[in-house]
Amino acid sequence: MLTVEQTLAIKGLVVLELFGPDGELKERRETRNLVVNDGLYHIADQLSDQGESAMSHMAVGTDDTAAAAGNTALGSEEGRVALTSTTQGAGASANEVTYVATFGAGTGTGALVEAGILNADTNGDLLARTVYSVINKGAGDSLTVTWVLTISAS
Repeated sequence: MLTVEQTLAIKGLVVLELFGPDGELKERRETRNLVVNDGLYHIADQLSDQGESAMSHMAVGTDDTAAAAGNTALGSEEGRVALTSTTQGAGASANEVTYVATFGAGTGTGALVEAGILNADTNGDLLARTVYSVINKGAGDSLTVTWVLTISAS
């Protein structure tokens, strides 16, 4: 139970894995994210009766401008795909939600430095955004992004 001194915190860990055309792991990165203002509003909507769409897509892009609370989209989106899975943890991990998406060959190709979670196949609400050091995704490569959001009292 939250006391007067406690607040909710939402932290994200993002794991990016780049695979070559042969299926071999070429690169693996871990980074943190920023839950943006629109994401916080979306979470509040989910706790009410607003009925907004659940998070359903992930996007990658090429703009390395630092993530900011006011972000409503990626800076320069290169590809967007439907989430492969969305799961909530169980037991001691029930406060975690894991989103997974795979950008297959030919999708989101380029010098990628940003990613985000959204609730639509175009436009939509941005939940969180991360900026990371460049991953060069070739046309035959695939990129799997696993994004774990943890909600806790702090």
